[in-house]
Amino acid sequence: SFSEFWARFKLGPDAAPTRQLFKRQTKRVDFKFVHAASKEGELPGGIRVGQGTYSSGNGANAGTTATSAVSMGNGPPESDAPYVNMENAEDQMMKTLELEQERLADDGKSIVSTVLTADGISDVRGFSIVCFVVLIGDMSRGVMFPTLWPLIESIGGSTITLGYAVASFSFGRILAAPVFGYWSDRVSGYRSILITSCSLLVVGTLVYAQAPAIGKRGFLIAAQMILGIGSGTLGVTRSYVAAVTPHRQRTTYMAWLTAVQYGGFTMTPFLGATFTAILKEDGIGYGLFQLNMYTAPAFFMCFICLVTLFLLLFLFQDPEIESKAKKKSKKEQSRDELGGTPVFGGLLTVYDACLIGCMFLNISTKGSIAAFETLGIAFASSHFDIYSARAGATVGACGTIGVVALLSMKYLGKIMSDLQMVCSGMLIMFAGVFALTRVEDGKDNPTWLYVVSIFLVYAVGYPIGHTAVIGMYSKIAGKRPQGFLMGMFASAGSLARMIFPVLSGYIAKNDAVDVFYVLLWVLGISLVVVVVFRDTVSKMAGS
Repeated sequence: SFSEFWARFKLGPDAAPTRQLFKRQTKRVDFKFVHAASKEGELPGGIRVGQGTYSSGNGANAGTTATSAVSMGNGPPESDAPYVNMENAEDQMMKTLELEQERLADDGKSIVSTVLTADGISDVRGFSIVCFVVLIGDMSRGVMFPTLWPLIESIGGSTITLGYAVASFSFGRILAAPVFGYWSDRVSGYRSILITSCSLLVVGTLVYAQAPAIGKRGFLIAAQMILGIGSGTLGVTRSYVAAVTPHRQRTTYMAWLTAVQYGGFTMTPFLGATFTAILKEDGIGYGLFQLNMYTAPAFFMCFICLVTLFLLLFLFQDPEIESKAKKKSKKEQSRDELGGTPVFGGLLTVYDACLIGCMFLNISTKGSIAAFETLGIAFASSHFDIYSARAGATVGACGTIGVVALLSMKYLGKIMSDLQMVCSGMLIMFAGVFALTRVEDGKDNPTWLYVVSIFLVYAVGYPIGHTAVIGMYSKIAGKRPQGFLMGMFASAGSLARMIFPVLSGYIAKNDAVDVFYVLLWVLGISLVVVVVFRDTVSKMAGS
């Protein structure tokens, strides 16, 4: 029955036998199944299945028909009625199917893949588990964030120690992301890497939980680095999304993945604050096992990581990647020809230049938000006389709105291309940064100016602009294995999260406003470069 077919399609990787059956049925021109698989008797592109006719109503094949005595009656399933007189029409029908599939290939899909991804993604369960992996990766720093500075103070550390502890997390990601990405492309797929990363997160949380008892600053920094390595799967998870989503909807699902990541850091610190309110510094425990405000976040994350590990071991499977080479469409051939064109004196190709350009866009957007994270609270206190709790609430509220914006990108993608969303997002970030350059030292600056700036950056500009960059990068990479490429992209973002906060700290020694002028230059130059090369980038991204 159709319900059985659909249930097997929804199984994702488990649906391989169903895919083969669908191909055999298509070869036989099984009108009964095709008609059942289409809600209104119509396949993508206008192919309709009727009482004895087969036609393509749209595109280059409009008007093509094949007549047969096919009956769509309600006879028993084992009846041969649907195949009566099919021999005379089979050649013409198969030719129509092939032409229609070539037309669909221009949109990055096939008749088979269209049915498999009718709901937008071929493995819903796998995608959900991957989202959970991304969530715990950023929760591992978000939940610990409220208690990290008090913990460092309790073991005799300073702000310099805090800087090293925060940077070591990003450094761990820089080391792990390309390695994990290369591993997923060349060695063993996604499952084994995600299991390895979650295991490292378990180890990292347990090591972190012992930092108060050990009392060594280097021990805490090492724990942070292990957590960073364990969460260095952004490239792998984005590569997975690229593998199980159709080309046209990739940015939408990348936005969902980014929403999970963004929420993991901006919305989970309240858990750490809750542990601080409930538990005291002394807490309870015996020997190395102590449950207090410093260790409770780590033990909580250890439990969450173990749950994720269980899901990966028993419910997650690698998607089936079709290795058979397919004939490229004219659109793909044109894109490959453009991508192979040498530029910069033959040092790079257009394809290389577009990928590197997207990495720099990643650095400029991630670096800008990192500078805001570093100076935002202190700047609110020094220039707007806003208490840290109120400033933090403002950032958290805008971050929550940003998550909603990310989840709504499906609708935004219907009216704007990736390139347009990149430009719009960066322009809004530019406006938010510019607002903070209007403040004056020693003056009573209006509070609304700070709120507007944070809203433009956190709630609108960064979520939309940065996520569109990820989607555009994935589309430029095309059908190539994306694990290593996405790993390099993630490492570029982590590098920005290391460099920009440090530079912001040095620049802010003279005047904190100067930091925002530097960000204006970074965002402005990036925006100009995108606009100048917009035609080439659009063609390479298939927009």
